[in-house]
Amino acid sequence: MGLIKKIGNALKKTREAFARKLDSLFSGGELDDDFYDELTDILISCDVGFEASEKIVDDLRLYARKEKIRKAEDVKLALKEIIAKMITELPSVDVQYPAVFTIIGVNGVGKTTSIGKLANYFKAKKKEVLLVAGDTFRAAASDQLTQWANRNKVRIVKHTEGADAAAVVFDGLSSAKAKKTDVTIIDTAGRLQTKVNLMEELRKIDKVICREYPEANRYNLIVLDATTGQNALSQIEHFNEYMHIDGIILTKIDGTAKGGVVITIADKLKVPVLYVGTGETIDDLEEFDAKEFVSNLF
Repeated sequence: MGLIKKIGNALKKTREAFARKLDSLFSGGELDDDFYDELTDILISCDVGFEASEKIVDDLRLYARKEKIRKAEDVKLALKEIIAKMITELPSVDVQYPAVFTIIGVNGVGKTTSIGKLANYFKAKKKEVLLVAGDTFRAAASDQLTQWANRNKVRIVKHTEGADAAAVVFDGLSSAKAKKTDVTIIDTAGRLQTKVNLMEELRKIDKVICREYPEANRYNLIVLDATTGQNALSQIEHFNEYMHIDGIILTKIDGTAKGGVVITIADKLKVPVLYVGTGETIDDLEEFDAKEFVSNLF
């Protein structure tokens, strides 16, 4: 299945909720205060967020006034451009090798599955991949990661359950350097941002990577469940206090009408979505394309 079709299918629920309301709004009425108020409500209902929605509508109002826009179709095109600009202004990440990905996030967001998909993604690019089972807190976490390693036919470094996560990372990095591995993906314990001991563990892992593999290209990614909507913002803010977040893997976007949260994250936190889960199979992970995202919203 082509990328455009995958993204389109994943955004189906968001698009249906968004487009249906927009069509109704644009089908009649003048470009007056009531029109812009209703547009703000539509954006908020798709989880764009209050501040981002107001900013988008204010920009649209100014643009319409400046360009003397009267046709609904022209307003829709302007809206599309404003949203696209908001997302595309974020810096993209061009992965350089050797790369070390540290994957973080709360329990239940699809972190382990995302690691498996990410491994498959780089394997398809003919890269040598190593998984590091840094989640020593959750029972059977390393067993699940081992299953993904086997499916992808990649190496894995793991210790026994309850081992020191930083020690596992140390061994994983040693292996990656010795074998000149292209991509090292480190799993970490799924944690609530309120679990101080586990959050401090992230700091230890970060220090080990900086000390033991300073020449590596670092990418700290947070896995977010799109169905949580605005709650994703607080997760990013809290995790960012312990480990700088370079980008987002957005999961379960195919199961929600809250895809608008991508716009809020871009506007408020300036953290780019790098990968998006578009389904359930191992190859359902795609690089996020802002222009395709906005195109599919409409």
